[in-house]
Amino acid sequence: VGFSGALETLCGQAFGAEQFRKIGSYTYSSMICLVLICFPISLLWVNMDKLLELFHQDPFISELACRYSIWLIPALFGCALLQPMTRYFQSQGLVLPLFFSSFGALCFHIPFCWLLIYKLRYGIVGAALSIGVSLWLNVAVLWVFMRDSALYRETRNLELQEIFSSMKQFISLAIPSAMMICLEWWSFELLLLLSGLLPNSKLETSVMSICLTTSGLHYVLVDAIGAAASTHVSNELGAGNPKAARAAANAALYLGAFDASFVCITLYNYRKTWAYIFSNEVEVAHYVTKITPILCLSIFICSSTAVLSGIARGAGWQRIAGYASIGSYYLVGIPVGSILCF
Repeated sequence: VGFSGALETLCGQAFGAEQFRKIGSYTYSSMICLVLICFPISLLWVNMDKLLELFHQDPFISELACRYSIWLIPALFGCALLQPMTRYFQSQGLVLPLFFSSFGALCFHIPFCWLLIYKLRYGIVGAALSIGVSLWLNVAVLWVFMRDSALYRETRNLELQEIFSSMKQFISLAIPSAMMICLEWWSFELLLLLSGLLPNSKLETSVMSICLTTSGLHYVLVDAIGAAASTHVSNELGAGNPKAARAAANAALYLGAFDASFVCITLYNYRKTWAYIFSNEVEVAHYVTKITPILCLSIFICSSTAVLSGIARGAGWQRIAGYASIGSYYLVGIPVGSILCF
């Protein structure tokens, strides 16, 4: 996801400048790079249990996480193709193929996941397999549309030299893009690891998981606003219309603030019952109720961050946003959170 964020700048601005062949060359070069990156990541996932035990995590949980990660490796390679294809369509404003392919994959995933987990009793292995199969189904549908569609055919008829020549430009922007996104997401995972070091680790990790899942569910919505802002900003900048890009950025910020306000008010009003969607433990639900006001504040701030990240990707400001992530999450957020917890 991090590396493919570079395509929001490159493909979006290329589309705005009507340089359609560059859209295809950037997309294909990113696919090659991301597939290669999957190999070292897979090696880490295979040894996930050893890595988690280095952080003093429960051995049983570490073993389960390792087994899940191993069976999730096929999904990793599918994601390496899906993310560039998503940016390819998104940068050209072709949202209907993305909608139909995602909706079809979701309709397939729900019963298939239920079948593997509850009927065939594959447990977490079944969950990982269902994610992988659904991702590859999504890739297949988008690939067929990308190959056969009459729209923007010039983005697909490329020479190998064009693809490889685009790699340097892609990598130069992909690294700060990955830094910007990954540093933010990893900070939340680090908080979850730290919660496992607290005295009542089972309760703490359960509550933290519910909070992160809740925040993540909303983040998907506001990230879509950020993606739309990225597309409009990059298209307008590529076409040489900075005023229109600024207007699109402002509209996205207002929409994100409205969305976050509505979600926070709703979540606060249902704070005593929300946790029971995830757990039937009274102690967990009571704990979640207590920290819901803090969760609402976090959701509101994260909403602004998601929209601003989209604007930064559209404008090509990934490096600046990456430095901001280091300062805010790792020089302030994680240390302050650790001091307050321990």
